[in-house]
Amino acid sequence: MTTVALGMPLPRREELAVATRRTSRRIMVGPVPVGGDAPVSVQSMTTTLTADVDATLRQIAELTAAGCEIVRVAVPSADDAAALPTIARKSQIPVIADIHFQPRYVFAAIDAGCAAVRVNPGNIRQFDDQVGAIARAAGDAGVPIRIGVNAGSLDKRLLRKHGGVTPEALVESALWECSLFEEHGYTDLKISVKHHDPVVMIEAYRRLAARCDYPLHLGVTEAGPRFQGTIKSSVAFGALLAEGIGDTIRVSLSAPPVEEVKVGNQILESLGLRPRGLDIVSCPSCGRAQVDVHTLAERVTAALEGFPVPLRVAVMGCVVNGPGEAREADLGVAAGNGKGQIFVKGEVIRTVPESQIVETVLAEAARIAEEMGVDVEA
Repeated sequence: MTTVALGMPLPRREELAVATRRTSRRIMVGPVPVGGDAPVSVQSMTTTLTADVDATLRQIAELTAAGCEIVRVAVPSADDAAALPTIARKSQIPVIADIHFQPRYVFAAIDAGCAAVRVNPGNIRQFDDQVGAIARAAGDAGVPIRIGVNAGSLDKRLLRKHGGVTPEALVESALWECSLFEEHGYTDLKISVKHHDPVVMIEAYRRLAARCDYPLHLGVTEAGPRFQGTIKSSVAFGALLAEGIGDTIRVSLSAPPVEEVKVGNQILESLGLRPRGLDIVSCPSCGRAQVDVHTLAERVTAALEGFPVPLRVAVMGCVVNGPGEAREADLGVAAGNGKGQIFVKGEVIRTVPESQIVETVLAEAARIAEEMGVDVEA
C-alpha cells in the first residue's frame, strides 16, 4: 500500500524509526527476499490437511488476501507430500514445506517445487546423517532451508548439557545444525529459535543475532489463544524488531490463521516497518467522556474495514485530548454532549448529531479517497 501524506505535518517516520536493521545475508523464498535490507515479511501456516488440496488452496487464498506473504504447510504423511506439487504450483504466495520426523519428505518437498523447506533437527531421526544429501538436493534446486529449533523438541543431548531449555541450548542447537550444512558448502539458511516464554525467546534471538549473519524468523511458539498470544507475540517481536533483529515473523495463535496475519501486519505497521493502513486513534474512555467511546470506535473501525487509502482516524470523547488528537489525524471526530465535531486535515468542517457521526466519517473518508483518485466502490 502506498503511503500518502495527509493531515497536519507530523515528524518524519524515518527520523523516529526503530533501530537500524541487523545486517544479515539475503535469501530468496520464491520471489520474496528475506534478510539483507528486504522488508520484514509476514508468514502464517495453514490449518487444513495438506492432502486436501482444494481446502488448503482456499485457505492460502484467504491468507494471501489478508496480507500473508509466505505460507507454511504441514507434511506429516505421504499423502501430504504427494499434494505438494499442485499446492506449490497453484499457490499465489511462496509455499514452505514443514517437515518433522521423516527426512524423505524433505526431498519430496524440494522435488515438488516448494519455495523453501523448514526442518526441525530435534525430531528428525538421524537428521545429522542426512544433511549432506539434503544440502546437495536443496543447493541444486536453489531451495533455502529454515533450521527451526523449538523448545518442545530440543535434542536430549542439549537438554542434559544445559539443564533444560535455555536460550543457550536453543542457540547451540541452531548453530550446530547450520555448521553441518556449512561443511557441505550450503549456506542458504534461515534460523528460528522459538520458545513459548517471550523472555526466553527474546534472549535466545539476541544471542543468535550476535553469533551469525543468517536471516532470522521470529516466533513465540505455542503463544496461546488469540488475546494472550497476541500480547506475547507483540511484546517479543516489538522488543526484537526495535533492536533491528528479525527478518520474517509468524504470530502463532490458537485462532484462524487469518488472525495471525492481521496481528503480524499490525505489529509491523505500529513499528513503522511497513506503510500504515487504517490507523484508529481512540481514547480509552474515562469519567470525562460524554460519549460511549468504545462503541463509537468499534463502529468507525467496522465501517472503514478494508478501506483502500491509508488513513489515521481519531475517535475522541472528551474536551481534554479530543480536539487536539482530532486535529492531528487525517480525519477525526471529537464527540460529546450528543454531537461530534468532524475534523479533516486539522480543520473543523462540520458538527453533526451523535447518531450521524459514523456515516459522516465514512462519507468524508470516501471524499478524501476520491480526491486522491481512489474509487472506494471498486
